[in-house]
Amino acid sequence: MSTFSWGHAALRVEFLIDPVRRVRIVGLGPDAPVGPVIAPAGDAARAELPRAAGLPLIEVQVTGYGRWLANERFIQTVVGERLAYQGHEEYREDGWLLLRVDLADPESGLAAEAFFRTLDGVGAVQTWSRLTNRGEHRLTLDAVTSFTLGGIADSGDRVAGLDLWFADNEWLAEGRWQRRAVRELLVDMNHGRHRQEGRSSVWRASQGTWSSGRHLPMGALTARGDGRTVLWQVENPGGWRWEVGEHADAAYVALLGPTDRDHQWRQALEPGEAFTTVPAAVALGAAPEGSDGRHGGDGGGFAEAVAAMTAYRRALRRPHPDHAALPVIFNDYMNTVMGEPTTERLLPLIDAAAEAGAEYFVIDAGWYASWEGWWDTVGAWEESAVRFPGGLTEVVDRIRARGMVPGLWLEPEVVGVRSALADSLPQTAFFQRDGERVVDNGRYHLDLRHPAAVEHLDAVVDRLVADYGVGYFKLDYNVNPGPGTDIGGSPGAGLLGHERALLDWLDGVLDRHPGLVLENCASGGMRTDYAMLSRLQLQSTSDQQEHYRYPAIAAAAPAAIAPEQAANWAYPQPEFTGDENAFALCNALLGRIHLSGNLDRMTPEQRALVADAIAVYKRIRADIPTSAPFWPLGLPGWTDPWIALGLFGKDRTYATVWRRPGGASPVEQALVIPHLKGCDVEASVLFPQDTKTGLGWSAGRGELTVRLPEPGTACLIRLLSSK
Repeated sequence: MSTFSWGHAALRVEFLIDPVRRVRIVGLGPDAPVGPVIAPAGDAARAELPRAAGLPLIEVQVTGYGRWLANERFIQTVVGERLAYQGHEEYREDGWLLLRVDLADPESGLAAEAFFRTLDGVGAVQTWSRLTNRGEHRLTLDAVTSFTLGGIADSGDRVAGLDLWFADNEWLAEGRWQRRAVRELLVDMNHGRHRQEGRSSVWRASQGTWSSGRHLPMGALTARGDGRTVLWQVENPGGWRWEVGEHADAAYVALLGPTDRDHQWRQALEPGEAFTTVPAAVALGAAPEGSDGRHGGDGGGFAEAVAAMTAYRRALRRPHPDHAALPVIFNDYMNTVMGEPTTERLLPLIDAAAEAGAEYFVIDAGWYASWEGWWDTVGAWEESAVRFPGGLTEVVDRIRARGMVPGLWLEPEVVGVRSALADSLPQTAFFQRDGERVVDNGRYHLDLRHPAAVEHLDAVVDRLVADYGVGYFKLDYNVNPGPGTDIGGSPGAGLLGHERALLDWLDGVLDRHPGLVLENCASGGMRTDYAMLSRLQLQSTSDQQEHYRYPAIAAAAPAAIAPEQAANWAYPQPEFTGDENAFALCNALLGRIHLSGNLDRMTPEQRALVADAIAVYKRIRADIPTSAPFWPLGLPGWTDPWIALGLFGKDRTYATVWRRPGGASPVEQALVIPHLKGCDVEASVLFPQDTKTGLGWSAGRGELTVRLPEPGTACLIRLLSSK
């Protein structure tokens, strides 16, 4: 046996090459051979490492080869076990440290490369695989891992001491994180007595074209004893799967893009052809030394792992001035115009938004529509003469005259079934199955692998930018047409091809218009993934219209989205009380503000409250892109009466605290602020400016006591430390 290691002080990976040249990861952690929850340690343990311990760097299911054991898991593949070490290379590229490990299976002729990429000082690594058919016959891939890791165990209780984190996600109820004991999900069946491995796993997968329509493409394992955590995300706007199971008396995690079983994905490789998997990323966290187990309310290293993943996400995305400027965006849709814009309705709203301090004004859905139903006629994206008698130019000129940048809503990937464009574009420019166009919700779906589809969308964007001076597009996506298109192969392969063409198209748009701001929206947060967010500047977190429900979404969002990209709605209304309006505004103050609401109908006092919130945001927004999230009360439950989200940076900490109405709840709540434990702290309420909120700091416990006497209230707090 031999070993080699790769990485830096914040993240080091140790690899074992066994006598038959199989390669496994046996260590993962900060500058140490053993990672946060990886059990095998030391030469003696490695010498006794059985054949089944650990997992191949790449698991691959190839038609005609299958798995070693009949089961429902994506490990123990025949070809994956045979992939033998050929060599490795370390190199640097654009500031990243990279590793490529070369593997080959002489029997099938499949060659494979496992890639790892990381940044100095960041405890996260991006991984992907590339497979090439070096044989003489066609091979068909049914599933390929982007990352595998075995041997995960708590140092005391092994699998029984692990907790699994995952997040359910659905329209209006995004980011609902749960923490469950692995032993509750994978029962102890005494595999040793039966002399067989387990056959089940805990898994999550996407469905259709919404990457987060059911679950976030994320998960984590935490060792309950000391809080060490491994957190992962899969980076693809469509098909993905992750699974956690028990293997060789420890846990494993496997991360994949689309698979045959989940997404009707199969990829044929003729001799000489190659396939590259979607990327995945893994981040590490550990409870800080001396932690009492309540770090950030999450029991240990989960928040630390999110902080590492946040740093990685910031490094991953393409540079854009929006990531530092964080301009305030008014969008006319939510609880306001609701897709029925007109010149008469928008002009006073534009004036009111400018007076409140908005810097962008986005005209949402409906600007292209006549009065009759328009849902299934979209595609040309030309202004409506009946809604704008003086032309849309009159409205965007008013936006610019009031010192704001105009924006428009666009749903680029769809064409309505009644649109003239449906007949003018080639049949092969649309998703098809069995020779028929795919229809979902009255829309056809463009296939951006086709040049005519790309030319159409390029012409639309360039025209709207040139004719109206558009500086912002809200890119929506309100369909889910299933597994994909079978033009050129399996539906899942067609969908993956379209998704990669979509990412290329987005890159092209930003290459031509580098100052353009693009928002990622899919019925709210149905396509929340870092393939999209590595290109697009903002992510809509939800379409949730109830301000009292929104805190659970807004507080959880930074676990999946860098805070400066997480766009939360704030929709104060003239019929709301002062406390209600302050509550609604607090929903957005530690992310990106999507301001809405009928500001033009508000009283002077109500407008002043909105303007005060925006002014406070502008004073603190420079700190958001350099801060990491934490959860002083733990990640929020959907019905929790008290919710808190914190951001901490170099010398400032912020926390938004909500006390929701309904049911009996205490008037005080203690927030755990572990990084300020033992420090003298000055705590103050930044918004709203009233005297009802009470604050008390305990340096010895590292706790901030917040008193909100009335339910249905919220506040933004700043903590300054002498540390």
